[in-house]
Amino acid sequence: MSAAYWRRAMNTGLAAAARPLPLPHAGSVPAAAPAPDPYAESDAPRWLKFLWRHLSARHVFVLAVVFAYPFVATPFFTFQIAGQALALGLIALSLTFLGGYGGMVSLAQMTVAGIAGYIVSILGSSAQTISLGWPWWVVVPFALVISVACATLIGWLSVRTEGIYTIMITLAIGVAFYYLVLQNYSLFNGFQGFQKVYPPTVAGVNWRDPLPFYFLALACCLAGYLLVKWLVRAPFGIAMQGIRDNPRRMAALGYDVVAHRVAAYALSGLLAAVGGILFTWYNGLISPNSVGTGWLINVLVIAVLGGMRHPIGAFLGAAVFVVLQTFAIDVIDRERFNLVIGIVFLAIVLFSPDGLLGLWAKLRSRFGPQAALTSQPRRQA
Repeated sequence: MSAAYWRRAMNTGLAAAARPLPLPHAGSVPAAAPAPDPYAESDAPRWLKFLWRHLSARHVFVLAVVFAYPFVATPFFTFQIAGQALALGLIALSLTFLGGYGGMVSLAQMTVAGIAGYIVSILGSSAQTISLGWPWWVVVPFALVISVACATLIGWLSVRTEGIYTIMITLAIGVAFYYLVLQNYSLFNGFQGFQKVYPPTVAGVNWRDPLPFYFLALACCLAGYLLVKWLVRAPFGIAMQGIRDNPRRMAALGYDVVAHRVAAYALSGLLAAVGGILFTWYNGLISPNSVGTGWLINVLVIAVLGGMRHPIGAFLGAAVFVVLQTFAIDVIDRERFNLVIGIVFLAIVLFSPDGLLGLWAKLRSRFGPQAALTSQPRRQA
């Protein structure tokens, strides 16, 4: 059975069509007809059709806010807060794609991001003499290819297990990579790592300045977000969600469960690698602390904070995490600021397992206009 057939079966809704439609009660307002799709029968590119069908006023408002943000915010908030949140959000988006749509929780996403950062530092330019000094347009593709290959290998090793076993395998891989870079001096420069790893100056623009770096990170995040939104509606994404819900049934339908899961790891590795390069350029360095156990857990915290079922939740969780990490020292001692982050994380998990976006959906359903309409008693016809 092909993926296209499975997608048509998922979208048909035969059971819903068999049920009788409810009669409208007196005083009800008929629903407005959907807006016509001008690209339905045209030869427009598929990406343009995708944007037309899924771009709403809410998305336009968010885009307007994020594009206007650096022009009204200070350089500190543009670079230290927004730039860091975008880079971390892209890494967390890779985990959201794996966990939310594939049902696989990996603690090695920061490891893949760290591999990309180390490749950029080793092959590119840094303060260490062991860096090769290759041009950025050669270094960046090399870093992406090697990181995706490593993510594919991690997936191949871990997809044959489920649940806690997958988490433990990916955690073991992350810890092993941490000790490798910590103890190896000839290639990874040991505990010192690499300093002065900056983005290149292209077309006379220093991409580490707050405004250029913000728009560079924003462009990468928009591309990653649109890629995930498109993938989850493509036949591959539909098959992945079916494997997440019932892998045995999908295998009985003829799908290669292992191949789909390994491919998902490779795609998530691409997102994590781009985020890792941005995060390395943001910090201007990379060291074993950048891929330590703390950061392996932080990526999971960010993804859960925003909501694992929503791609935009990765960036929302990253923004909250960065704000707490930056300003928590004003509330509590510098050595114990992680306590504030832990309390916020526990509160959100207890009251909304679907993260901040799930909490927002609950508040809207309870206090929004739809709740007011449903609370009114229906008049008899």
